[in-house]
Amino acid sequence: MTASRPARRPDVTTVDMVGGLEKRALVLVEHDPRWRQAYAGQERSIREALGPAAVRIEHIGSTSVPGLAAKPIIDVLVTVEDITAEEDYLDQLLAAGYELRVREPGHRLVRTAACDVHVHVLEVGDGRVDDYLLFRDRLRADAEDRVLYERTKRALVAQDWADMNDYAEAKTEVIASIKERGRGARP
Repeated sequence: MTASRPARRPDVTTVDMVGGLEKRALVLVEHDPRWRQAYAGQERSIREALGPAAVRIEHIGSTSVPGLAAKPIIDVLVTVEDITAEEDYLDQLLAAGYELRVREPGHRLVRTAACDVHVHVLEVGDGRVDDYLLFRDRLRADAEDRVLYERTKRALVAQDWADMNDYAEAKTEVIASIKERGRGARP
């Protein structure tokens, strides 16, 4: 628990991938300015569903970076006070049309039925929140890191992956180096 209030219950201790592993075709497309509007629609839906339970909502991932090719999946970050208090947010997100995909320690992922929107739910104070925003902001600000990341993604998407998560894991080293440069560039 990283928030200022104690958790209502212990968090899960294992990773539950609802529906199991998925082999999906991975494609990168050129940046689409409509992604910004698509995110805005998702943000409205989430705010309506969660009200004040959504402490923060941010557009993250490659679709949030102008000029960066991306898988056409809008990634949304939502922070809540207590990740273990699923009754404060999960049923509301499911009622709004999202489907639970991942329940793991400190993180829940819901997505649209079309799999074109992923909503990452984290707790206020979780270090991954800052990491997501640092990475996004670094890619927005630094053309060389943006080119490096896109080149890496293009090389990886050309490979055959048993699961989309394996593709994501393969980007870890490059993401870590970009975040490190981002930390070094902070005032």
